[in-house]
Amino acid sequence: MINPNYRLLVISTSTIHGSGYLEYIREEILDFLQTDELLFIPFARPSGISHDDYTQSVKDALNPFGIKVSGVHSYDDPKEAVNNAKAIFIGGGNTFLLLKTLYELGLVEVLREVVANGTPYMGSSAGSNMTGLTIGTTNDMPIVYPPSFDALQFLPFNINPHYLDPDPNSTHKGETRETRINEFHKFNEQTVIGLREGSWLRVENSTIELKGNLTARIFKPNQEPVEVESGILSEEIYI
Repeated sequence: MINPNYRLLVISTSTIHGSGYLEYIREEILDFLQTDELLFIPFARPSGISHDDYTQSVKDALNPFGIKVSGVHSYDDPKEAVNNAKAIFIGGGNTFLLLKTLYELGLVEVLREVVANGTPYMGSSAGSNMTGLTIGTTNDMPIVYPPSFDALQFLPFNINPHYLDPDPNSTHKGETRETRINEFHKFNEQTVIGLREGSWLRVENSTIELKGNLTARIFKPNQEPVEVESGILSEEIYI
């Protein structure tokens, strides 16, 4: 079911405790991209950071390793920039703002087309939410309203990045992440993959591989969630 042209790096988070921005996953990024140019899409704007400042953080992380980074917002024609990109990275932040902006600029279909034709796509957090069917399992607040919750739909399931297990020592009585995903499944049928901090999916040659040192949690409607170890994910796991 996975387009054999897709090359995806679907990262739960850009930063883990004790590590700089993209530092813990740098070697994987360099091995995956295999290019000296990267188009960054900064529209998720974490903490309200400007597009320029967000792009600069990616430049600071990757320029020393021979990758020239440019922000899509700096081009007069963002569609042309995406069409000509050697590789694309969408960073984290607010998923609703990100998707709204992509729709407003007409980039949803353009991204679907170029990635289907083999352009490498890397996402972290909100950018990883974009790879799924919808953004219905994101963790952030709907600060703006996109015209649709439909995401880029590279993968036949939804992502829940930053997946958190319940803390047995916590006195908090609000919903757990698992509770919220179960609520999602009262109205939606697609599988949800909970990616913990420091985990990622690498998609190539119609194969999905879970990487990192942690398991992922797989949720399907009317079924008990299951844990899967790092390695190739069989289709029965996510369909």
